[in-house]
Amino acid sequence: MKEIIDLSQEIYSGMPVFNGLPEVSFTVHATHEQWNKELDPTTETPSVYKLELGEHTGTHVDAISHMGKEFKDQSIDKMPLSMFYTEGICLDFSYKKLKELISIEDIEKACKKDKLEIKEGDTVLFYTDHYRNYFGTENWSNGPGLTAEATRWLGQKKIAAFGVETMSPGIPKLTNKEVHYICGEMGFTHYENMINLYQLIARGRFQFIALPLKIKGGTGSPVRAIAVFDK
Repeated sequence: MKEIIDLSQEIYSGMPVFNGLPEVSFTVHATHEQWNKELDPTTETPSVYKLELGEHTGTHVDAISHMGKEFKDQSIDKMPLSMFYTEGICLDFSYKKLKELISIEDIEKACKKDKLEIKEGDTVLFYTDHYRNYFGTENWSNGPGLTAEATRWLGQKKIAAFGVETMSPGIPKLTNKEVHYICGEMGFTHYENMINLYQLIARGRFQFIALPLKIKGGTGSPVRAIAVFDK
């Protein structure tokens, strides 16, 4: 028996997106009533939706090509699937306040508290409870974020990726651009807009799966991220 925990946001029209990225829009492209050639139907039952959204919508993973111009050849379709199917751990930073930085020392303390070790190839998730507290509010874009030094430290651990509940892994206009660049430089990635991380705290290691769409030349992709525990 396995327990599967969904770590992914719903995708819907008008949902919050990072400043300047494409808005999300769903429209009905076709209905069952049209397909059945019903005259003057009293209902409209969607059979196909048309979706308009950016690659970096909802819970998503960044391609290495997103991190900087010099990484342009490492698009999402060229990244190995092994990066998205790993062992995972989740660390507790729920005490962090808006726009507060997460340092190397903070990560080391979180590992010690829950007796966890960051291993090569891991995906490391950062629980801040920002999603439950602030999603859809004016402070949704003001979450905690990693320092550049902490990001490089994670890269030196040779992790596959890390994941955050916020819309960006660093703090915009402070560390976010540098955090992205370091990921590209060191060859690992990150997930943004994760949910339900509180369900992973103090439960040890798990299997992490978050496969991207195979978008040719893509700079990222929405994912259906899950944590899997053996019961």
